[in-house]
Amino acid sequence: MNVSAWVWGATLVALIAVLAVDLLIIGRRPHEPSMKEAGGWVAFYVGLAIIFGIGVWVTAGGQAAGEFYTGWLTEYSLSVDNLFVFVIIMARFAVPRHLQQKVLLIGIVLALVMRGAFIAAGAALISEFSWVFYIFGAFLVYTAITLVKGEDDGEDFKENILIRWAKRALPLSSSFGDGRFSVVTETGKRLFTPMLIVMIAIGTTDLIFALDSIPAIFGITKEPYLVFTANVFALMGLRQLFFLLGGLLERLVYLNIGLAVVLAFIGVKLVLEALHTNNLSFIHGGEPFHWAPEIPIWLSLMVILGTLAIATVASLVKTSRDKKRDLQSTPQ
Repeated sequence: MNVSAWVWGATLVALIAVLAVDLLIIGRRPHEPSMKEAGGWVAFYVGLAIIFGIGVWVTAGGQAAGEFYTGWLTEYSLSVDNLFVFVIIMARFAVPRHLQQKVLLIGIVLALVMRGAFIAAGAALISEFSWVFYIFGAFLVYTAITLVKGEDDGEDFKENILIRWAKRALPLSSSFGDGRFSVVTETGKRLFTPMLIVMIAIGTTDLIFALDSIPAIFGITKEPYLVFTANVFALMGLRQLFFLLGGLLERLVYLNIGLAVVLAFIGVKLVLEALHTNNLSFIHGGEPFHWAPEIPIWLSLMVILGTLAIATVASLVKTSRDKKRDLQSTPQ
């Protein structure tokens, strides 16, 4: 896929324009969106992604479109998992409900910046060193194992060293106020609000999730343009999705297992691809492993869709049964 400079430029301008409109809306009127408003925005962003994929299909073919849709779906799923941690952070720091949309938006902007940097670094590494796929694949399999074991669960969120330092070293107010990072007291002293601490927590969380998501998307496509756009579309509308899903997030009890299967599948796919194109002298004498299969994109899409669908349905069935059982066991 050969993407010209003007296509890159036009895409960046269009995406920045959409994001700027969103920023202006939330910046002018921080509020808790209604279900209708949140649903409209989510449908709008999902529709944009689908239309963009169709455009890729028309201009670059079905293979590229399949890679975009598969990457977008994978990144969207990982982003939903990111929401779980955002929920824990906002609950931990008691962020007022009307300010949560602002927190989510800034968190998404930070995620875009960090993922953009990781995408650039990852693309440069892959173009120079094909053996990077061994590292990416092993890392994704390891991440999948930690998800299954529960070591990467949002409920285990702990304040990192940067958060602890900020709380200890910075003069903090007890109130969020109007959501600014600092306020001036009546005596003229400037204090930082808890919003700054929340942003540090969100930013460091974004960094950790970027470490997972970028190897995953490179396991689907090596085209930086598709990697970048899939990530951007996966993050757009995420804050509205938070309010739309509401309590449903807590019902997706098997999402981590589903994501673990997806990440393990992509990790194995990366390792197989590294074996198929092996040129490391200390592995098999630098010769490729011709028996290693190349997994087609249509199969990847089917596996990812099927896994996420099963995890979602199983989660809803389990929580529904648990709720019914609890009601039956409650004394009348």
